[in-house]
Amino acid sequence: MMSRLVDRFIKYVKIDTQSDHESTTFPSTMKQKDLSNVLVNELKEMGLDAFLDKDGYVYSKLPSNIDKKVPAVGFIAHVDTSPDAPGANVNPRIIKNYDGSLIQLNEEYSMWPEKYPALKRVIGEDIIVTDGNTLLGADDKAGVAEIMEMVHRLTENPDIKHGDIYICFTPDEEIGQGADRFNYDWFKADFAYTADGSEVGGIEYENFNAAAAKLVFTGKSIHPGSAKNKLINSMHLAMEFHSMLNPLQIPANTEGYEGFNHLTDIKGIVEETVSKYIIRNHSMELFKKQQEDFKKIADYMNDKYGYEAVKLTIKEQYLNMYEIIKQNMHIIDYAVEATKRVGLNPQFEAIRGGTDGARLTWGGLPCPNLGTGAFHFHGRLEFASINQMETAVKIYTEIVKLIAE
Repeated sequence: MMSRLVDRFIKYVKIDTQSDHESTTFPSTMKQKDLSNVLVNELKEMGLDAFLDKDGYVYSKLPSNIDKKVPAVGFIAHVDTSPDAPGANVNPRIIKNYDGSLIQLNEEYSMWPEKYPALKRVIGEDIIVTDGNTLLGADDKAGVAEIMEMVHRLTENPDIKHGDIYICFTPDEEIGQGADRFNYDWFKADFAYTADGSEVGGIEYENFNAAAAKLVFTGKSIHPGSAKNKLINSMHLAMEFHSMLNPLQIPANTEGYEGFNHLTDIKGIVEETVSKYIIRNHSMELFKKQQEDFKKIADYMNDKYGYEAVKLTIKEQYLNMYEIIKQNMHIIDYAVEATKRVGLNPQFEAIRGGTDGARLTWGGLPCPNLGTGAFHFHGRLEFASINQMETAVKIYTEIVKLIAE
């Protein structure tokens, strides 16, 4: 017999909630609301007030059951799944007491610990995998299910003392819009945690500073038969620009705290080519230097060709939450102590990416990220550990108990 947490998780992953980069609506796909409505109804069945706003955010609050003033805490997860792999008709499969052997998902896809080391961390645990045809959706339905289960257990056990607990499930996190329309006025938590990390026991409060760069290269087209000293091919301009960036500063050559410039898209013809990059670094100083390098190269090329051959636009996307969290380390202390109370050693890793928590932190809601027990996000090899998901629920519960002490 499966636990209620597992039942809940499997129910959620079977609801298709992929977001869409190309959409012009908010949320980007209306099907995300299919799960959001389920969550609202389940929260109401637990006795909580809950609602889905017009932008696709689920909000709820579990009121304090103590008679003293303590900080209000929030828990946040996202309902959408990544558009990077198929996400409809998810067919999860449970493997009991995983023994470390090869897992054959289907005729085409398999995984084993020697090639996929994350599997070594779940040997002896019960895990949930895909059938190889879709992603699993544990990013972030593991976090959603865990928060829902924590709230359910608290409502069933009023002897567990806690202050005000705010809940939010956001849309469109996977396409970078999860915090765009977050209602800070309603969500009155003093601080919050996103449940959107990987191995349980992980506590993340550092992430990349992030910017997006768009370059429009304008060429001068003429028939190639009479092109000498006249033709300027915009695609060549794009290649020239790229060749002047640091060749070692690309994702394939970096790890840890090392930043990168990543060419994500390039389209063009002779007259015009558009290149798009993302710029990432944990260090604000180096982050700004990378942006300055883009500007210097563009200025150099415009001077070289004698006209605006390169038009550069840089837009900052999010910043490193550490700059705010380091002034509020008691939030991390709660998570550390809660993790120790369930028998785990806390693990700290700087996120080589972004999170809703970063934007929420800079929006005034300090919000580090906690592990959920899921691995291999955004692909068909995604899996989740049932044991770690159960432990995650215990950690979240210990956090609210600590705050109430």
